[in-house]
Amino acid sequence: MRRLALCVATLFATVVFADDAVCEAAKPLPIERRLRQLTLDLLGRPPTMAEYRFFQAKGAVAEEDIQAMMGKEEFYGKVKDYHRALLRANLAASVYNNGDSRLLPSPEGVYEVRGNNAGAIRGSIGAGCDHFIVQDDCNASKQDPSLEPAVKTCRDAKNVPLPVSVDYDTRNYTCTAIAGATSCADALSTNKIEAKYEFYCDNRRNSAGALLPFKCLPSAAVNLTTEVLDTQDRVIAFTNPTPLPGQAARLDRCTLNMGNNGIIGKWIPQAGCIQREGTVPVAAPYWMDSPTSMCAVEAQTRLANPYTLETCETGRYLNDRSCGCGERGRRCDEVNTHNVRMAAFAEEPILIADSVIRRDEDYFNILTTRRSFVNGPLSQFYKQKQGVGLWNVTSPQSLDAIPDVPMTQTTTWAEFTRDENASGVLTTPLWLYRFPTQRSRVNQFWNAFMCKHFSPPADAVVPSPEDSCNRENNLSTRCGCSGCHATIEPSGAHWGRYGERNAQFLAPDAFPKLNTKCRDCALAGNTTCDGECGNYVMQAFDGEGASSLGLLRTFLYRTPEEEPNVAGGPKLLVERIMQTGDLEHCAVRNMWNELLGRPMTSVEEGLYMSTLADEFAANGHNMKGLMLRIISTDAYRRID
Repeated sequence: MRRLALCVATLFATVVFADDAVCEAAKPLPIERRLRQLTLDLLGRPPTMAEYRFFQAKGAVAEEDIQAMMGKEEFYGKVKDYHRALLRANLAASVYNNGDSRLLPSPEGVYEVRGNNAGAIRGSIGAGCDHFIVQDDCNASKQDPSLEPAVKTCRDAKNVPLPVSVDYDTRNYTCTAIAGATSCADALSTNKIEAKYEFYCDNRRNSAGALLPFKCLPSAAVNLTTEVLDTQDRVIAFTNPTPLPGQAARLDRCTLNMGNNGIIGKWIPQAGCIQREGTVPVAAPYWMDSPTSMCAVEAQTRLANPYTLETCETGRYLNDRSCGCGERGRRCDEVNTHNVRMAAFAEEPILIADSVIRRDEDYFNILTTRRSFVNGPLSQFYKQKQGVGLWNVTSPQSLDAIPDVPMTQTTTWAEFTRDENASGVLTTPLWLYRFPTQRSRVNQFWNAFMCKHFSPPADAVVPSPEDSCNRENNLSTRCGCSGCHATIEPSGAHWGRYGERNAQFLAPDAFPKLNTKCRDCALAGNTTCDGECGNYVMQAFDGEGASSLGLLRTFLYRTPEEEPNVAGGPKLLVERIMQTGDLEHCAVRNMWNELLGRPMTSVEEGLYMSTLADEFAANGHNMKGLMLRIISTDAYRRID
């Protein structure tokens, strides 16, 4: 009677299950239903008519038939989709710089950067260069004779391109077309503009590229109402007698001269003006096979500012007029290539997981293997050192060991072995960018591979706001936080040699635990150390911080027991978790969810979990074997 009652209760439960030890075996499914269920779950499609006829004639779908399905490309495609969802392999919102480094072609076919950095280079966000003047023949054409010297200087003594034309910035000026005039010279000679505003007549190009004269005077919003005249009674500046906060006190007429704030090599565009350089012909950039034209600033290939010797191999190249995009434009991020590169970085960990499944390896090799893959965009990204400042990614191997795949081959993937610090999908750029901090990386590891979530203990009590423990900077010991962070912080330390919000490996020889230069800068009040110490403790917010200046940030608040986690990396974390059984149990849960479309019930946990996890471990963590075992359960056979 007890067996009967249990079977009846099971039959009418929301989720029906059965087990041979308790109830009678599930009734055989019609062959058509069984086949449809298997092909949908394993191949991602319904059976073909030929498959229906074959198995109807055979009378059953045997184990060897299921194994044959697991050898099809459709199966591997389904498994890729499974891991794509598990790893949340989408970088669209993780690598974005407002287009600052994107090279875009103008209607005239000139490649240029028009993002925010154009403000520092040319004086206005979104401003390109002058597409109609060749930089090294800048005196062959004049856009505004009244605003340009008789002889322009195309480049300075260090060969840095200088402005060759200028426009008044409409953020500060209101520019009105001068009707009936063909040029500023024509407007002045026919008195269509007052002689005193000679320097405020601006030849501007329309959408067709034709030059038309405009009268540009300060807009009402800037309140520059007082005119400053030269000895010939021409206006050379406007001043604001009562400037409000944020308003300019004076704007001088536009010229081609740039300021430098007292530091040679630090160019500053003239306020209220857009100062444009010209174009130069360039050899084929990395994204195309033929020569083209590029703005003269972007076309430069220097490794360092020739005056200050500051490097151009960081994101600062975007604001330094002497740097440019580098050889073949490699530092800049061509608009179409950016999307292709993002897709390639997102696919890399999926291929790592796919390779493990195909080779019937221990499934958890996806977390530890040094194996990886590059296609054309990734191969050339590493070999040409592309994407400087936007993609801060340490090459996973010496450049000569990276397979050389042509840029255009986006679907050709070559296998290679990464450096010793690599640990499966956990150190790929996708993982490091998608989960940008140590805490988010360990949190995703907990969620995806241990099926656990960080949450406060059930008996947690919110401390009083007056409790000094609330001001504790170490979250491992802060009141109300330690319940989670006592685990998060030491576990996150396994990613301590990886930069946050980038995919840079902080190698000990390049990033020592204590950097004395950074410490000395911090003590001197230079908290950025001129941009060299972003990975180090440069400000003190408590006593421990004060004694840790110049320390690699990941070592702040680390106990002696936690420091080996930094050196061991994610691979050490996986080795430790392997001893707990959590990885096996979570893999069973995840694959059960995938094949049955729902989690295990509490009763099913008792019936299946230990058995499936133990068999999975005994079978060398073979994922195909686990899938076959789940498919063989009565719970799977009873799916409606």
